[in-house]
Amino acid sequence: MPRPPLPPLPPPPELRCWPDHGALLGDRARAMRELGRRALGAPAAVGFWLYALLLVVGWGCVGVALQTFEEGGFPEVLIGGVFVVLGIGAIVPAAILLGLGVKRDRVIRERLRAWGELGSDPAVDLTLRAPGRSLAWLLPSFALAAVGLWASLGWAAGARAGQDTYADATYFIGMGCVLWLVGLLGMVKAVGHYRWALRSLRAPAGRP
Repeated sequence: MPRPPLPPLPPPPELRCWPDHGALLGDRARAMRELGRRALGAPAAVGFWLYALLLVVGWGCVGVALQTFEEGGFPEVLIGGVFVVLGIGAIVPAAILLGLGVKRDRVIRERLRAWGELGSDPAVDLTLRAPGRSLAWLLPSFALAAVGLWASLGWAAGARAGQDTYADATYFIGMGCVLWLVGLLGMVKAVGHYRWALRSLRAPAGRP
């Protein structure tokens, strides 16, 4: 099933027709709660980590293909070709979905900023900061990025001439870069939301 659309931007000043400031704050609260949930909620986390897992599995298939190609025999080359197709079939959609997620996060932040400028509601704004959810995104993302750096740099530092092959180098360094990139995306998402919350929700905004 397709996702419901994001809450829209607030109407331009000349089209705003809230009967009073309380009605404005009510619409502001509903829109910002939904935008915050779509940014850092459980569905967003599940989708992000599933796409990340698909990307890792795809690169693993590519690594297996490279190792089989080094064998040089006909059965190995045929098996390697199958794994290349499987790997590309996993990497391409995962990368596209992660890229769409980054674009969607930018739209969410723009709409949060626009709704936040309409007024101030301390009770709602306190929940929108979501430090717990930001931390839940930050910690596993940091751990994944650290593992990625260790996998790529550690393998490169410990590589032995004559024993480790180019296929091994491509697999381990590439896998490390994939893990580091996914972890970096998660950290940027968490830190970006919390920075927006501290900057935009710290003090009451002016009324329209």
